Amino acid sequence: MVIFENLIQQSSCVMTIPFTQHFDARLPAVARPVRITSFYDAQVFTRRWVIRDKDPTLKVLLRKLEKANSAVLIEEAMGTFKQELSVRALLPTETL
Repeated sequence: MVIFENLIQQSSCVMTIPFTQHFDARLPAVARPVRITSFYDAQVFTRRWVIRDKDPTLKVLLRKLEKANSAVLIEEAMGTFKQELSVRALLPTETL
């Protein structure tokens, strides 16, 4: 029973980013930043960003985030996500 509980605790953290990698991101023309605490948060944020901006580059980013199905692809997609935020000055510089 204890082994099973430990396995559940370990598997519940699989899809989230470690606490040290949480960051704030801004949507254009929105006063308050959004706290990105997981990969899912990044996907939701990007969906809303695509709806607002209708930028083809953001649509490619969204597809990349949605298709990421391994740790390596998720890490790569999150790096691209942060890069797009920083290019548009929507990511605080200390987050890079």
